[in-house]
Amino acid sequence: MVHPLVSIIIPFKNTSAYLEECLNSVLSQSYSHWEIIAVDDNSTDASLKLVQGFAQKDTRINVYPNTGKGVIQALQTAYAHCRGSFITRMDSDDIMTPDRLQVMTNLLLEHGEGHVAVGQVKYFSDRGISDGYDRYEKWLNGLTEKGTNFTEIYKECVIPSPCWMVYRSDFEACEGFNPQRYPEDYDLTFRFYEKGLHIIPCDKTLLYWRDYDHRTSRTSEHYAQNYFLDIKLHYFLKLDHDTNRPLVVWGAGFKGKRIAQSLTEKNIEFSWICDNPKKIGKEIYGHTLLSFQELDHIKHPQSIITVANEEAQKEIRAFFKQRTMRNMLDYFFLC
Repeated sequence: MVHPLVSIIIPFKNTSAYLEECLNSVLSQSYSHWEIIAVDDNSTDASLKLVQGFAQKDTRINVYPNTGKGVIQALQTAYAHCRGSFITRMDSDDIMTPDRLQVMTNLLLEHGEGHVAVGQVKYFSDRGISDGYDRYEKWLNGLTEKGTNFTEIYKECVIPSPCWMVYRSDFEACEGFNPQRYPEDYDLTFRFYEKGLHIIPCDKTLLYWRDYDHRTSRTSEHYAQNYFLDIKLHYFLKLDHDTNRPLVVWGAGFKGKRIAQSLTEKNIEFSWICDNPKKIGKEIYGHTLLSFQELDHIKHPQSIITVANEEAQKEIRAFFKQRTMRNMLDYFFLC
């Protein structure tokens, strides 16, 4: 029976309240051939002392100081010490289910290189989960169950940062943690997509994802909405934009304006449409806002959708379906 070494990368900073539960969830894994590479990102609480205590009791746990500052450099520091043929990440405030490593390892061994093992996730919080996180969880798990995550990659991050596993060879082919782009988990997801890795469907919950007010994704500027929009547009232009086709932007709210401004600064031509009668005919960034019916007069366009309203999105999808336009080829939802 093959038992490849799994390297579990855990960056941490001031999460002493949650680290013990996180590390114990790794120690409780049914799959035992793993190593933890934990990197302290300049903690000022008892986090480092706590992890060092675990490391003294189990030689599979290794602790290092961050050679720089911030989560990206912490991840880079950790990867420099990895020995495993499988690579995975874990956040220091989350909890693995007891079979997470076994399930993911089995999936990768069954499907081979060129694949990403992912798992269902479950949010939890002392104060309850907001409607937004609940909808995101259901949406994400629905994709993961079918392995269709990349079909919605431009909407939100479709691979949860603490719940994936890949072959080391594939990880390095995707440049690992080298790029200095935030949000770093979304950037890595796009690089998995860029290199043609395939998502392995999974219908099991493998991670309990903790939510609380001061988690990094809520407080750091690197996870603000504009960073997400910038990274979406970066990869759309790099991977899916057909420069031989007219480009159309839908929506003139914050997201639409951000995308339009970026395209204008890059000197990329586009048409701009919206369904707000008060905005149609106005000029912004040198572009006149048009009615969506104008799309029928544009030959073979590609469309970027920045309209966030769910009911409006359904109408837009129906509009495209009537014209036999296809998702991820003719239109892309960036919201």
